[in-house]
Amino acid sequence: MRLGKYFTLEEMVATTSHYDNTPNVEQIGELSQLVTHVLDPLRELVGHSIHVNSGFRSLAVNKDKGGVDKPLSQHCKGEAADISSENSALLFKLIRDHFMFDQMIWEGGNDEQPEWVHVSYKTQGNRGEILKMKVVNGKKEYSHIK
Repeated sequence: MRLGKYFTLEEMVATTSHYDNTPNVEQIGELSQLVTHVLDPLRELVGHSIHVNSGFRSLAVNKDKGGVDKPLSQHCKGEAADISSENSALLFKLIRDHFMFDQMIWEGGNDEQPEWVHVSYKTQGNRGEILKMKVVNGKKEYSHIK
């Protein structure tokens, strides 16, 4: 099922976890909004494919992947995706400079290149929050960039 010009439902729900990862109609709608307002136009701007490392996650999958153990996670709502490309720093800069988003996180990597970019979009109330995540002594630490 296509969610937009470039992204399918199948790639937005793909997981290596053995838990069920089937979104409901509302979550599919939220994924479609993320694709329409951020991912498809970003793909047009960047001019090459973007890999979805993780999109929708059921609560069980989110917990299995080390995410928040609550249905409040934007991945669980269908509002978020972790994306990467040959130049993930460019994805980060393009999203920051050209798109409305709720939250964007420079995840891992180093100061020149994130390992991936987390981006979320809500139909209302986008905060434009920008964070950087790094692992210190085995724990994730987040700091505001903006």
